[in-house]
Amino acid sequence: MEEDLPHILVVDDDQRLRKLLRQYLSEHGYIVLTAEHAEDARTKLASFAFDLIVLDLMMPGESGLDFAAGFRTTSDVPILMLTAMGETEDRIRGLEAGADDYLTKPFEPRELLLRINAILKRSPRPEAQNDGPRAISMGAASFDLDRGELSIDGKPQRLTSQEVQLLKVLAEQPGQTFSRDDLMAQTGGAQSGGGRAVDVQVTRLRRKIEPDPKLPRYLQTVRGKGYVLLPD
Repeated sequence: MEEDLPHILVVDDDQRLRKLLRQYLSEHGYIVLTAEHAEDARTKLASFAFDLIVLDLMMPGESGLDFAAGFRTTSDVPILMLTAMGETEDRIRGLEAGADDYLTKPFEPRELLLRINAILKRSPRPEAQNDGPRAISMGAASFDLDRGELSIDGKPQRLTSQEVQLLKVLAEQPGQTFSRDDLMAQTGGAQSGGGRAVDVQVTRLRRKIEPDPKLPRYLQTVRGKGYVLLPD
């Protein structure tokens, strides 16, 4: 049924690109709406539920970077950022703003499709709960491994799909040290800023689970080796 298909919002000031992406993604099983700028995107988001946003970084007025940063404070809908700027620092800025992945223009439509599929696989829709939830505790924080949900004092906390994947990898083997390369390989983040992208995700997670992110107790750095999760 059509309502079961993933919904995607494409936000780009290039009318031709919006039209092409809408047609291409629609042909590959997605319901696609488009917006030409940030304010238009907010209007669409207020009226429809989306599974993913394809967001242009450079737009007149409010940039995609600013929009993503503001949007991420209220929603965990995955963001795939598009930009003509391909430098590593630009990718890092996009990830810091809350993007889940990054694609440099010009790009092959098939690569965009593969990136979208990968993000949505990392952010599955909720399924029926198993016999018993698997959860770890970190002080006031609790992480449900099956649902990929984080709560603090019982209140749900928003996580990006990359944050969910990273926390899942660490939580599956508590006490095990993972190198940056290990984490990149297991979360599919190798193309999105390298080892620094892992550092960005770790920093964001610490802000959510640690009583004092500057003195982490649970998500710790092992000097020269990587990161380890030490739950209660």
